[in-house]
Amino acid sequence: MPLMLHNTMSRKKEAFTPLDPARVRVYVCGPTVYDDPHIGNARPVVVFDVLFRLLRQVYGPEHVTYVRNITDVDDKINARASERGVDIRTLTEDTAKRFRDDMQALGALAPTHEPRATEHIGGMIALIQTLIERGHAYAAEDHVLFAVQSKPDYGCLSHRTRDELIAGARVEVAPYKRDPADFVLWKPSTPDLPGWDSPWGRGRPGWHLECSAMSEQFLGRDFDIHGGGLDLVFPHHENEIAQSTAAFPGTGFARVWLHNGYLVVDGEKMSKSLGNFLTVRGLRAEFPGEALRMALLGTHYRQPLDFTKAGVTRAKRQLDRLYQPLKEAASAKDTTDTPPLPFLAALEDDLNTPLAIHHLRETAQCLNKALTDKDARLIGKFKGELLAGGALMGLAQGDPQAWFHGKPFAQQDGQNPHRSPPKSQPDQPANRLPLTESTGAEGAHVEAQIAERKSARLRKDFAAADRIRKELLAQGVALEDKPDGTTDWKRAG
Repeated sequence: MPLMLHNTMSRKKEAFTPLDPARVRVYVCGPTVYDDPHIGNARPVVVFDVLFRLLRQVYGPEHVTYVRNITDVDDKINARASERGVDIRTLTEDTAKRFRDDMQALGALAPTHEPRATEHIGGMIALIQTLIERGHAYAAEDHVLFAVQSKPDYGCLSHRTRDELIAGARVEVAPYKRDPADFVLWKPSTPDLPGWDSPWGRGRPGWHLECSAMSEQFLGRDFDIHGGGLDLVFPHHENEIAQSTAAFPGTGFARVWLHNGYLVVDGEKMSKSLGNFLTVRGLRAEFPGEALRMALLGTHYRQPLDFTKAGVTRAKRQLDRLYQPLKEAASAKDTTDTPPLPFLAALEDDLNTPLAIHHLRETAQCLNKALTDKDARLIGKFKGELLAGGALMGLAQGDPQAWFHGKPFAQQDGQNPHRSPPKSQPDQPANRLPLTESTGAEGAHVEAQIAERKSARLRKDFAAADRIRKELLAQGVALEDKPDGTTDWKRAG
């Protein structure tokens, strides 16, 4: 079946046909790097990572270009740098690195390009000059503003009139604006703030302008897909469309607009005052990154997602059920690299990841049955299908034994080159081995305890053997016993 995607512009699912199948182009709004990403920030990264993987499957990896920008000039960045007493570049470099570490831990592939706004100021100034020349922007009191009334189709994405948009949004009231809805393309910078020389004085770009300039540079004036969170439809994406199509008449900018739904935590909007503000880094101290990814993909991307820690625990158990048959089939050769057809059909139907996960579970069950029946042909078939389907979802790609030992995929030697281990983790309770990491020393500790338990059983000191098993379980380690002794161990929970 063709790839179907729900286009926010048309408000319906459409068959996706790229402008050029040899160069499929995607732009997704990236982070403003002033603080660690929270779990809501992670949702679009994971959603559009699945889209990136699927497009690479359909059109070939060399034919897909994925751009996700970094906003490193912003008033929030200025305020946070001042609050911390650090240089702005130092803050953005460190925060951008932490963002990448967190997203890698969630299994997100690196985008093809990751431009920083501050490296493309020249293109932004050129775009503003074009808008002024075409009568769509004006300079006033060291600012440059986009004249919304110059674009009769303003509001085409959100499907609201200019007056409705003003009524439903916060607009900055300023005496230099010709119209309350006009938005800033360039603003002045004081000596203590980042700034660049321009025809309108030393200043810095407006947020909306950045994405228009960077998408044009890396993808051209017309490209296939623009993505982001639902909160970006207005004003950010609406303003991108206005300024890009005004600057280049006859172009359509992005042809398909995809937006993921809102995320709440335990039924409420995330708020530090409510104590439910969850950063990815903090969650990684409690859960494997892959479990967070599974939890994010368990709800269709366009639907609201109520994120809970109980849901992440369930997601980890789902992953256990995928990894267990892969562990038992570790020595078997997989005989296909094609995902199951129902699984692929689910993803091609507007990224229906919950249904795709269901089909992965069915494939794992088929692999379990083949293992029970000792059917080598079916073991190879279903193992290959499970791995191929998992690859499109970014799931079940690690070493199964390492997974059960609590070692995250990002830390498994020789694995996905797009991923690297987290720089640091918050402290864990002293009586429990960390769930998200398994260092060599910790693994050696478990193996030593298993050896001591084996020795106790040989001495028929079953009380000591039972005590060791219980102590390990209290530390989050469950032993796998068979009649001939302990064969392996895994993280409990």
